[in-house]
Amino acid sequence: FVLALLRHPEHCISVFLSIDVKWSTEGAEQRFYQLSLEERSKFDEETLVNFNNAKSGSSCTLRSSGFSNEYIVVTILVRVIGKLKLPRINNIKDLKEVLEKLGSLPLRKIAAVEVLLAPRIGDDTLSEEKLLENYPLLRPLH
Repeated sequence: FVLALLRHPEHCISVFLSIDVKWSTEGAEQRFYQLSLEERSKFDEETLVNFNNAKSGSSCTLRSSGFSNEYIVVTILVRVIGKLKLPRINNIKDLKEVLEKLGSLPLRKIAAVEVLLAPRIGDDTLSEEKLLENYPLLRPLH
């Protein structure tokens, strides 16, 4: 997904970046799973789970809400070993820099990664109303 976002940054209209430093492995792991649970709880249903390359899922059909502005949210959670300095994201250039840094992390520094799409099914999208309700920290790119 990092590569897809790098190839089409013009499709990104809003972002939020947060870095949470934990000094213990246990604290970092606990925070990662807490963030994952918070993000996943925003979904009405999980339609695909891929854990250790074991995929499970269900199929359902979600309908468009009728709003004229509809969106897809990509959430990338990364737990790294050691420090990771990322710039504040104010524009597409900053976004590209962050995505390039994430995409070029050596495997030995990556402890966990989770990519969440909302929604994930076919042509379904998220209404502007639901986007604002579930993702209040998103900020427009300039």
